[in-house]
Amino acid sequence: MDRYLYFSITPEALISSMLPPEDYGNYLAVGTKKRTRGQAIFFEVDPAKIKKHFPLQYIEERCVPHSDGRPKASVYLSIYRVLEHLPIDSLKNLYLTTDDGRVLEIEKTEYTKHHEDKLHLYQEFCPVTPRIASSLNPIEFLKLITDITKPISVPKLVFVELQLDELAHEPQNGNVDNLPYPNIDHLRDCLIGLRKKPDTPTKTVIRFFQGDLLFRTCKNGFFVGDKNKYLYYPFPSLEDLQNKYYSWWRSALTLGFQ
Repeated sequence: MDRYLYFSITPEALISSMLPPEDYGNYLAVGTKKRTRGQAIFFEVDPAKIKKHFPLQYIEERCVPHSDGRPKASVYLSIYRVLEHLPIDSLKNLYLTTDDGRVLEIEKTEYTKHHEDKLHLYQEFCPVTPRIASSLNPIEFLKLITDITKPISVPKLVFVELQLDELAHEPQNGNVDNLPYPNIDHLRDCLIGLRKKPDTPTKTVIRFFQGDLLFRTCKNGFFVGDKNKYLYYPFPSLEDLQNKYYSWWRSALTLGFQ
C-alpha cells in the first residue's frame, strides 16, 4: 500500500497515513464509524524534501496495514513545532475538509494582488491562532509576523485572509449584514484604530481561534511562508464553487446553520 505524509494545521501535527488525501480528510472529519464531526485543514507533504528533525523511520516501522488488511489511517510523527521545521518547498496541495467529510483540493499558484483594500482581516492557524486586523496586504503581513529580529514574531506562519466587504474601506459606517463575525463592534473599533494610527499596522481582534472556519468568509486564499519565501493557495471563485465544487460548497455553507 502507498504511504502519504500530511501536515495538519488544525491542530498542528505531522502524520503518516495509508489513506489518500480525500479518504484521509473524510477520516479526520467523521472518523471510521461516522461518530465524530469536525472540520480539518491539512497539506500533503513530500517526505523526500525533509532532511532532518522528524522521525521518518516511523513511517516504514509503524505505518503498516492492520492485521485484517485495513490500511493504517494515522501514525503521528510530531505534534510540536512542526511548521517551524518543515521546509516550505516540501508542502504540496492544500485540502479543506468540511465537518461532514467532503474534501476540496487546492493547488498552489502565484499570488497576484487583485484588490486595493486599505484594511484587511487575517485568521492565523499555525503556530499561533489569533485573528488580526491589519493595514498591510498579505505578503507585507507575512513578512512582518515572520521577522524574527522582532520580539513578537514566529519563524513561519499559515493564515487566510477573510472577507471585510465594506469595512475594508468604510470601517465606521460600512454595511456588515453579510459578515458573520462575533462582536462586530470590536472589529469596527480595531479597523478604525488602524486608520487613526498608521504607524500601528496590526490589531488583535480575537486572541485565540476557537471552533471551525466559516469557509464562506475566505477572501482570496491561504498563505504559508516565512520572511523570505511563501506559498499561495487560492480559494476558488464563487462561480467555481457553485459549479465545479457544488457538493463541497453546499456542505461548507451548512456550517453555522445547523
